Amino acid sequence: MVAVVLGRVVAGDAVRSGHVGAVTARDLTLIRSASSYFWLVLSGFLEPLLYLLAVGWGVGALIGAVPLEDSRTVPYQTFIAPALLATSAMNGALAEATINFFAKLRYLKHYDSVLNTPVTPAEITFGELLWATVRGALYSVAFLLVMVMMGLVTPWAALAALPAALLICLAFSALGLAMSTFMRNWSDFEYSGVVQFALFVFSGTFVPLSTFPEPLRILVELTPLYHGVDLIRAITLGPLTWTVVLNVLYLVLLTLTAAAVAARRMRHHLRT
Repeated sequence: MVAVVLGRVVAGDAVRSGHVGAVTARDLTLIRSASSYFWLVLSGFLEPLLYLLAVGWGVGALIGAVPLEDSRTVPYQTFIAPALLATSAMNGALAEATINFFAKLRYLKHYDSVLNTPVTPAEITFGELLWATVRGALYSVAFLLVMVMMGLVTPWAALAALPAALLICLAFSALGLAMSTFMRNWSDFEYSGVVQFALFVFSGTFVPLSTFPEPLRILVELTPLYHGVDLIRAITLGPLTWTVVLNVLYLVLLTLTAAAVAARRMRHHLRT
């Protein structure tokens, strides 16, 4: 339903839910086995989990408590866990919306056969958007369960954070699809990988943003992962302020803009 609404808003086409669902369902059938996809998802989920264990408890033993905006303090692992949840959502969405999508578009020519059906380029775009969001959601749910089991967040706070994590998945899925339509070959992903890692380490993930120099802080506040981190941290740790609205608006605007770019670029690729 979300993909259909996005299609009608940003693509200017009558995007049909059945066609979008068919694209997503075909992606599901392309998985050779459930076990292989499980290990693929697990490999992407493990990176933020290992950071949580190594940095959260290792460095956390040296740092101790971290002050929040309202002067409360929390253990270091509790401070970084929401940020790693946002990172996990980003990783899952981008993995599907960049490398896998690019391979299907440029090398496997997966969509050439799809165009022999009534499915349009816009519907392909939003079907892939939905599929990438699903993968990001799998990462997010798995990491949330770990946070709850480790006592880093209450079950109710985890439920409240889930919609925010899904919004991050949606935003980075759209961004990844848009980026991939501009990629020329596999070497271009080296640059996107550097950008993704920079977002990870500079989005207030491991230290409060107030510790950064002013120019760097302003730059970080313009980046998408920062808004995801800030949103989930506010929901799980507090305090809830007006900046939560700003975070949501930023991610929604990013989703709409990137999805529009991706849909238009897909028309160009598949009709030329």
